[in-house]
Amino acid sequence: MNSPRTRFYRDKVNGKFLGVCAGIADYTGVDVLWVRLGAMLLTVLGSGFLIPVYLLIGMFAASKPEALYGSREDDRFWQHVRQSPGRTAREVRAAFRDIDRRLAEVEQFYVSSNPRLSAEIDRLR
Repeated sequence: MNSPRTRFYRDKVNGKFLGVCAGIADYTGVDVLWVRLGAMLLTVLGSGFLIPVYLLIGMFAASKPEALYGSREDDRFWQHVRQSPGRTAREVRAAFRDIDRRLAEVEQFYVSSNPRLSAEIDRLR
């Protein structure tokens, strides 16, 4: 998955300090409030270990491009892809199978009522 939509980015637009927590929330699809609370809890319980990690991520992670997603549905789709790429691929395959089945039904409807079209389709196969 080398798409720019599947990479981790700092989200400075929705972030408070460096946008790391907002980036993690965007990447995982978890509400940013829970990510921030988890970060604060880990900082307190981990005796400050998370602070240098947060700063390093803030320095080296790329900022989120402005036009990364076209819409909110696009954003949710890519979060779903990042969470489970295999399941997303199966869902896309299932959607294409459904489209193929429906097109076959339409073809059968038109072919059954038009013998000339049916013969032409059989010649093309």
